[in-house]
Amino acid sequence: MSSQIPTKKSRSDAATAADRLGDRIIARDDHVNAPGFVIRPDTVQEVLTTLRDEAGFDHCSCVTAQEYEDRYETIYHLRKYDDPTDEVSVVVPTSKSSPVSESGEPVYRTVDWHEREAYDLIGIEYEDHPDLRRILLPETWQGHPLSLDYNQDKPQLVTFDENENRGEDATDGEESDSMFLNMGPHHPATHGVCHLQTVLDGEQVVDVEPDIGYIHRCEEQMCQQSNYRYQIMPYPDRWDWSGAGLLNEWAYARAAETLVDIDVPEYAQVIRTMSAELSRILGHLLAVGAYSLDINGDFSATFMYAITEREKVQNILEDLTGQRLMFNYFRLGGVVWDLPEPREEWFDNVHSFLDGLPERLQEFHDLLTANEILQKRTIDTGELPPDVAKSYGCTGPVARGSGIDYDLRRDDPYGYYDELDWDVVTEEGCDNFARLLVRLREIEESGQIVRQCVDLLEDWPETERDIQSNVPRTIRPDHDAEVYTAVEAAKGELGIYIRSDGTETPARFKIRGPSFSNLQVLSEIAEGEYVPDLIASLGSLDIIMGDVDR
Repeated sequence: MSSQIPTKKSRSDAATAADRLGDRIIARDDHVNAPGFVIRPDTVQEVLTTLRDEAGFDHCSCVTAQEYEDRYETIYHLRKYDDPTDEVSVVVPTSKSSPVSESGEPVYRTVDWHEREAYDLIGIEYEDHPDLRRILLPETWQGHPLSLDYNQDKPQLVTFDENENRGEDATDGEESDSMFLNMGPHHPATHGVCHLQTVLDGEQVVDVEPDIGYIHRCEEQMCQQSNYRYQIMPYPDRWDWSGAGLLNEWAYARAAETLVDIDVPEYAQVIRTMSAELSRILGHLLAVGAYSLDINGDFSATFMYAITEREKVQNILEDLTGQRLMFNYFRLGGVVWDLPEPREEWFDNVHSFLDGLPERLQEFHDLLTANEILQKRTIDTGELPPDVAKSYGCTGPVARGSGIDYDLRRDDPYGYYDELDWDVVTEEGCDNFARLLVRLREIEESGQIVRQCVDLLEDWPETERDIQSNVPRTIRPDHDAEVYTAVEAAKGELGIYIRSDGTETPARFKIRGPSFSNLQVLSEIAEGEYVPDLIASLGSLDIIMGDVDR
């Protein structure tokens, strides 16, 4: 496919969208990137359906809930897969005395978990939600941690029956061959602390429900207690410990820079783009190596080959950032420092890695994609049709493995991507094998992007190497300014919503983790298949639980 950046369309025509909604809009709200339509809580499904079916907003990117002094509020951030720069915000206020709103889940399936999280942490209730209960905290938890009146000193107790085996409930008390199987939370195939509540009929999966929240670390609250300028940036690295942290740093940087209108020097944009793609390679190599363990049990060859290549990239990034995993290299307005000296030696190391990458990738294809065992276990298993992927808000390699041509680096350009020659990788297989192919091919594309950036940096005039713009020491955005922006992280769309209150810290900081949305689709792709297929399907989603639980 062509690597040319498409001509950007204008931002969503608020007047046209308003005409479609008519008197269902009760007020307007100003957001930096998108018009905000304020609606009544009993018209949520009607409004979302209109915007999806008539206006083409087929991607519910994120749902943000928050509490004000006088009301609760839910924001549905809507975009288009064909053009993510065309976006609107649907704002649903509810009263303090009765925080009840209609659920958007019947319109967008991805809203299921988002609304459960809003209920869990904020306390908003959603009518017609199919399963409104806590998602990150135990059902026995008292209070809602992000509510204004939350009592942090109140003791929290989890009773024994909260963790009991619910196998009998799954069969409704009738005689059945069904068996309830707990997989995890500590299980190598769950790729983190994730508990899969699985019901089997023989060896076939009848139902599977991911149980998350085991490592919920209150990342959003920590960011809300930190200042924009210095204290938030170290946190994003912790959301994805596969090595893709620089992409997460960029997500926060883009949101904050958009909120307060900070420019980034061109030289720093090239460095950001190069280092971010090296970080993407780290994440994809771990995904590919771990998948070989899931499917082939191949530790000695494929997994160690992947770790060997990761070591080369980590050495390069360690020289650049000073860290091997928690980089903390980006700063608002640029990066923290220039390329390491001597520059020529560092460039030689990058070129050496890039020169050997094609041969290594061919070895991965020989060991994995050409492997008959892997093919039998991944082709035509974990099938995810494009319409289902969109309904669940899937992005990244999970969506592109279902033929969805969606990549924010091209579709909502940032950094230096729109000046470079590269391709968005898609596969039409819609199965576990296709998602593996996408990641392997994306490593190749990332290598091309890095090489182009290095070529530019080698010839960059010394007098024009500006690594940071002039950013105020203290950043205080305007009171009640709101922004949602996103980047193409290793797992997919990583979005950040920020609402300011005129101080040095955010009033609301919401993280839209790609793994959180992608993991929801597991029940769709695993039901009706066998236990080994469930392992293959979960591994193909490449989740990071720090991104899911946050």
